[in-house]
Amino acid sequence: MNNSFFSRFAPKQPKFFPLLNSLADALAKAADTLAEGLNYDSPEKRAEYYKLVKDIERNADQINNTIHDELASSFITPFDREDINHLASAIDDTIDGINSVAKRISIYNPKALPEEAAKLAKVIQEEAAFVVKAIYDLVDVHKHGANIRKCAEELHDLENKGDDIYELFIIRLFEEEKDGIELMKVKEIMHEMEQTTDAAEHVGKCLKSILVKYI
Repeated sequence: MNNSFFSRFAPKQPKFFPLLNSLADALAKAADTLAEGLNYDSPEKRAEYYKLVKDIERNADQINNTIHDELASSFITPFDREDINHLASAIDDTIDGINSVAKRISIYNPKALPEEAAKLAKVIQEEAAFVVKAIYDLVDVHKHGANIRKCAEELHDLENKGDDIYELFIIRLFEEEKDGIELMKVKEIMHEMEQTTDAAEHVGKCLKSILVKYI
């Protein structure tokens, strides 16, 4: 019987992989939407793309909540509950970061975004692609362990690349921008983008933690 006491303890681990895959796909979609939105500088278009990202972020929150519910109700999980929770939360935090960037662009509506914004958006897109690859490989961590580790290393390298882009931008910003209000607007947007690259790297750290325990 589906409602029997023992049905609560039936293996449910297959549910986690599709949920994590969906969360990773949401990250990639959010990253692509952010990058596309940077091509527009009108307040209307910026608001439109913020709404698109916000919708993705809300959907990701629902997926993350479902993962937490499954962790609470499943007797058997493919990895430690704490590891699954940390991994899902790290992906969700990265999506939150993308949403925060899009929100600031819409609200602050700077006159123009620097070329480094597109570069950082590209880094975030590349990070998202590696997260997707790694998450999809988690279904067989023993078979794909080397690939997952490689993705985690790529996330680390991309985060360093993001740091370099941001640091060089800050130097140029304070040398060239004379409008104090615009300086603060753009600086905060770019800082949020850099923080999002950090969040994506944290996904890699969560993946490495799983690898240490299971291969």
